[in-house]
Amino acid sequence: MSKIRPRITSEEYELIKEFRGIKTVSKETNMPIEEIDFYWDKTKRYSTKIQNRFYKPRSGSNAIKEIDFESIFKDKVTPIKVLKQPERVGLFDRVVYTDVHLAMNPNPDGYSLYGGKWDEDEVDLRLAKMVNHTLSKQDSNILYLDELGDFMDGWNGQTTRGGHDLPQNMDNQKAFDVGFRFKIRLIDALMKNYDKIVCHNVCNDNHAGAFGYVVNSAFKTYIELKYADNVEVINQRKFIDHYTVGKYTFILTHGKDAKDLKFGFKPHLDDKQSNKIKGYIDEHFLYTKDSIIEFSKGDSHQYLFDNSSSDSFNYYNYPALSPSSSWVQTNFKKGLSGFVQFSYYEDDTRAINECLFKWKK
Repeated sequence: MSKIRPRITSEEYELIKEFRGIKTVSKETNMPIEEIDFYWDKTKRYSTKIQNRFYKPRSGSNAIKEIDFESIFKDKVTPIKVLKQPERVGLFDRVVYTDVHLAMNPNPDGYSLYGGKWDEDEVDLRLAKMVNHTLSKQDSNILYLDELGDFMDGWNGQTTRGGHDLPQNMDNQKAFDVGFRFKIRLIDALMKNYDKIVCHNVCNDNHAGAFGYVVNSAFKTYIELKYADNVEVINQRKFIDHYTVGKYTFILTHGKDAKDLKFGFKPHLDDKQSNKIKGYIDEHFLYTKDSIIEFSKGDSHQYLFDNSSSDSFNYYNYPALSPSSSWVQTNFKKGLSGFVQFSYYEDDTRAINECLFKWKK
């Protein structure tokens, strides 16, 4: 399998140069909060020399709204016209991934129970595998790409709630760089084979929090300018939200929120959780005679699909794209690492194509 390698165009280089002069300051102090100082890496042939000042993300803060990515990108991104693809038999394809935990070090001292390698090279390899697997199973012209939260591992080595130290192998600046490129390269590689891609990114979670929203906000602005007629990005700031395609409704959540929920949704559905989900379904009038409802969650780092516990909806836990942290390995279990691709058809059938990774020590 060949590895996807980053490239930089002259337009992208001009965009990067524009980044250097942007400064955003705190309303409270009128001083910059955090300086992002990326670098030029000649060995990898991409530029990340960006100097940008923005707010340190804080849970529940409106500071992240101060980053005006549109003013940065709008005159620097060249729109791309996507060629119409031959019609395929499926109604739509869907790929679900979660818990990427960029910057997490799963084996900080070399003695975690199951090890795990999760640096930039490993992230790139799994990105390439996502692209290749998705295209090999493609059966429609439309793709829904759902990311269920904890895309970033934390900010300054802390969860979004604070008080929980996280072993990291990247600083905030590097993590932003890797995450931003991950999202763009994923779309660039997939867009060649689809007419339409719709991205849903859960941004209310317990690890990434506002940092995850900042990455996804930059991604949304950039990619919708680049593929204006073909890509739509929805950054979900509610703890639970949903979308509907035909008779299918997908309720998305990470499983834990950024600040309020003491106990998240468990891997196995219980009565309390079932009643909470039914309440959401009733509030939004989602249930009809022919409706098929899926409650999609991450967080647990487990791959458990429950079609039986409820007559109203299916309860799906998705595996983490990343390995489990040393803390999770010690307190719970090793867990699975991967993502899941679906193809949906007019006769109400679907194909489920999982892709699971082997951990590297």
